[in-house]
Amino acid sequence: MSANRWLLPDGIDEVLPERAAQVELLRRQLLDLYHRWGYDLVIPPLVEFADSLLSGTGADLDLMTFRITDQLSGRMLGVRADITPQAVRMDAHSLRREGPSRLCYAGTVLHTRPRRPLQSRAPISIGVELFGESSVAADIEVIELFLATLVDVGVATPCLDIGHVDILRGLLADSGLAPAQRDELFELMQRKASGEIDAFISREVANGALAQQLRALPTLIGGSEVLQRAEQQLAGAPPAVLAALAQLRAVVDALLPSGINIHIDLSESPGFHYHTGVVFAAYLPGHGKAIGNGGRYDAIGAQFGRPRPATGFAFDLKELAGAAAVVANRGTGIFVAHAEQPDRRLQIEQLRASGERVVEGFAGQRVDFAELRCDRQLCWRDGSWQLQRV
Repeated sequence: MSANRWLLPDGIDEVLPERAAQVELLRRQLLDLYHRWGYDLVIPPLVEFADSLLSGTGADLDLMTFRITDQLSGRMLGVRADITPQAVRMDAHSLRREGPSRLCYAGTVLHTRPRRPLQSRAPISIGVELFGESSVAADIEVIELFLATLVDVGVATPCLDIGHVDILRGLLADSGLAPAQRDELFELMQRKASGEIDAFISREVANGALAQQLRALPTLIGGSEVLQRAEQQLAGAPPAVLAALAQLRAVVDALLPSGINIHIDLSESPGFHYHTGVVFAAYLPGHGKAIGNGGRYDAIGAQFGRPRPATGFAFDLKELAGAAAVVANRGTGIFVAHAEQPDRRLQIEQLRASGERVVEGFAGQRVDFAELRCDRQLCWRDGSWQLQRV
């Protein structure tokens, strides 16, 4: 019985030439954009010791991470499922900058299972991280760069979904609920399971004011007007909740002049559970899943002995390429047949030096100009080299 050796594992995909050209164009274009905003490129390793790679990231990332045994040390290695923890380690130990540190990256990550049905388990993650600044100005900068990314690649009419994890967490801080109960309520809030939420609150929350505030959260969804309703309905909430609302107000007020479509959801927290403040995601019309997401995660650096405020975002470059309006130049080039003619090599070198794509033929080769992506041919005619359309 012969195996189909050309088959790939479920969720593992390859990128063929035309799409690869677009993905690479976007990678270069976006890293240049991040450079112009002051973000320094880093290239973290594909694998690290698992205890470092998973520090402070929670159970979600732990389950997504492949593990292998290091044959040199005998210790457990992890294949990165997210580059953010690596950037945190680099900021904390490799760079050790005192002031704000801006980093960007692009690289493949690997997941044990797809995050969503039909999604790749080997996305190319591209994004930025901003360390060392706790003010809302840092959140605004990162979200503005997040939106600039979409503009730069020609993504039309995105919707920015924005929330703040400290609103739900702040309400639950003095609720008396056990961690397992908090996790259950959090999961119900993400599913917008209104009937189950109401039943849970009736069963588990004795404080009437808190119960009313928790019931209000799933209804606080919509445009910027949601914040005014939230400030009224959560007026007696703990200080952490009111501070979170004030931060959201500052972020939304800063973004409104851009004309971006803003959707506020005060019960949802996109991304991993390690977020600690403002969280955001971008959605496109007709797409049910976020094309990119990010947020604040101040807690992870403490696991490396150097707590630092942090916020950032990431996109899957392959998914972004599928939604982008920017199309890579298909690489139209010049074909040069196999021949022994004067200065042939010099002609080829000069064309390549000028930026042309030159494909050399072999003796007896069947030429398919479309397959070679060549629209011209360099020919020796009448004693000179001539470029001809094909």
